[in-house]
Amino acid sequence: MADKDWKPNYDESRVPEYTLPEALALADGTRVTAAGTWLDRRRPQLMALFQEHVYGRMHGPVPGMRIEWMSAHHDVLGGLALRKELCVRFGEGADAPSMLVLVYLPAAARRPVPGFLTLNFRGNHSICADPGITLTRSWLPRDPDHGIVDHRATEAARGSRVDRWPVERILRRGFMLATVYYGDLDPDFDDGFRNGVHPLFDAPDAPRPPDAWGAIGAWAWGLSRALDCLEKDADVDASRLAVMGHSRLGKTALWAGACDPRFAAVISNNSGCGGAALSRRCYGETVGRITRSFPHWFCPRFREYAERESELPVDQHELIALMAPRPVYVASAAEDRWADPRGEFLSALHADPVYRLLGTEGLPTRDWPPVDHPVHGRIGYHVRTGGHDVKPYDWDQYMTFLEKHGLGPAAG
Repeated sequence: MADKDWKPNYDESRVPEYTLPEALALADGTRVTAAGTWLDRRRPQLMALFQEHVYGRMHGPVPGMRIEWMSAHHDVLGGLALRKELCVRFGEGADAPSMLVLVYLPAAARRPVPGFLTLNFRGNHSICADPGITLTRSWLPRDPDHGIVDHRATEAARGSRVDRWPVERILRRGFMLATVYYGDLDPDFDDGFRNGVHPLFDAPDAPRPPDAWGAIGAWAWGLSRALDCLEKDADVDASRLAVMGHSRLGKTALWAGACDPRFAAVISNNSGCGGAALSRRCYGETVGRITRSFPHWFCPRFREYAERESELPVDQHELIALMAPRPVYVASAAEDRWADPRGEFLSALHADPVYRLLGTEGLPTRDWPPVDHPVHGRIGYHVRTGGHDVKPYDWDQYMTFLEKHGLGPAAG
């Protein structure tokens, strides 16, 4: 189906009848009734299915990875913060792919400090007007949601996305914040996987197998490599870091959290199709639309389920269940129908039995909460006023959620 002939469904009465795969059913059809069976048998089965059918095979660290500490400056942001930057090089050569990691730590906090590890859309320099942040040298889009334009970062771009990054608010609450520009890892367009980190693993000019990883896999891989680095920083409590992402980077945060159990909590903000929303609902963005518009995000096999969502062997509630028993938060926005807020909630709801099997609170509601009424169990959820964005309201919920689960500064 051509995109010009396709129109999103925003009518609940037109959501098809569907049967979700059973998260607690083993491949032989028997039901998981013990925590050990989930951890030893069912969880690995689901991981294999998501790698084969949705995100592609995940890779481990690359040999020769080097960490170069670039700078550490105290008394930045009016004395509120310590700012660090480091460069991670994925290989020995001078032209090896690399990423810049920006770290802000609250100056007055007791060390080591817990907090957030995230990816950003416009370069590290875009999250804060701090003139000391290194400008990215990687590919940049003029608009991450429309078009492919390669251009260079300029001084004028400093702080251009502060609306999504309340850095001082986060620091004053005692959390640290680390971020990486996603374009350092893989430029966000269909370039045949010739740039970024893919060539480190893909055989040159060889056909890509159906389960080859896409951009989401590469971005998630980069988050794990950033965590490798933060584990070496005595100022950071890497054992209490939450991975957080918005939109396509919310999909990435979920996949990173599934693949890497070192992340203490996982936060998805408006991640929609291929993220927290159930694929089988076919509401808003669908598998067909997302794989036509962004074929580079997922493994090639995922495209086979365009307009055939019911044939997927997994659905996104099982992705959320892969975080269990770690805290996981799913956030929606009332006007973001494209991301299917109800479908995001239903994924959280249907992951609940796995959390309860593992002895946790799970999601403490059966009903979709009213707008701006968050629920904070071991699975957290809110749908806030407004559209597709990240707001201070969202960040406030995430910090409260982490504090509840012993991942805030007061618990250190």
